[in-house]
Amino acid sequence: MGSHARPNRIHRTGVRVAMVALVGAALPITASGLAQAATPGPTHSADENAQQRGEATTAAGRNQAAPQIHADHAFLLDARDGSQERELWGGAKADESVSMASTTKIMTAIVVLKHPEWLNHQITVKQEYRDYVQKVGGSTSDLQTGDTLTVKQLLHAMLIPSGDDAAMALADNFGAGRTSDARIADFVNQMNAEAEQLGLTGTNFDGFDGISHGKNVSTARDLAKLGQRAMLQPAFADIVKNKLFKTEATAANGHTRYYTWENTNKLLTTFDGALGLKTGSGPESGYALVFAAKRDNRTLVGAILKGSDSKSRFDDATKMLDWGFAH
Repeated sequence: MGSHARPNRIHRTGVRVAMVALVGAALPITASGLAQAATPGPTHSADENAQQRGEATTAAGRNQAAPQIHADHAFLLDARDGSQERELWGGAKADESVSMASTTKIMTAIVVLKHPEWLNHQITVKQEYRDYVQKVGGSTSDLQTGDTLTVKQLLHAMLIPSGDDAAMALADNFGAGRTSDARIADFVNQMNAEAEQLGLTGTNFDGFDGISHGKNVSTARDLAKLGQRAMLQPAFADIVKNKLFKTEATAANGHTRYYTWENTNKLLTTFDGALGLKTGSGPESGYALVFAAKRDNRTLVGAILKGSDSKSRFDDATKMLDWGFAH
């Protein structure tokens, strides 16, 4: 966090339901290409015609079994024991850098979680966080000005209903600088440094929440790897699995405020074994989804970018996971 004894205070995707209530005065508020199996190509010689025919038939069978998904920007990996990964399947444009919308917030969380000692640090919500959401037309967790929440609560507010207000609060308090703009710029630099360290060569961040300023891009392959790394963090994994989260905070007048946040990731309610992770959407990015699921001691992590509509990304993810667990 910043040089100012951080944290000193401590999109278009989004929350579609966020309700807030204050004890003594109830305040309900609503905010609410065909991929191909990544298998090694067979080696042939003039004396291996029979083997060649057999392998070609097997490969054809695998391709026919691959899910017929809508998105070309798609990638799936097997996270194995979490410390390593095995690439399973990639779409035709798995390595093309495109807008990633609110899946950006996965990296925002990773940067914050580099300081686990601050999870219980309290941050006061500033009016500028709410003003920012209104200005950009972003998604909101409906944080109320003057309320005090912990870093952990703000991570919930950012990752579950995809609150841009919560993302700004975290960036403002975990960046270094004398002004809010300077602190946020420093935080984004930390995000890019982390991407470089993780080898995400197709990724660049220009903001903390996915509201792009010209070059906030990633690839499906990079985002799947980023999601796998994020799930190694117990605090992150515990947050993104929640379908609904309720918490309370101290309001500016000293009363208790109750927050209810609904997860934008519908895969949690439709796919057996789903673990998370993060949705995203916007005019430039279309519909995005980074997802993870566990079955029979195997954890798969995948990503979809540039989905044509909200439902298709979840349908595509289901097909990719079913295929992955069968291979």
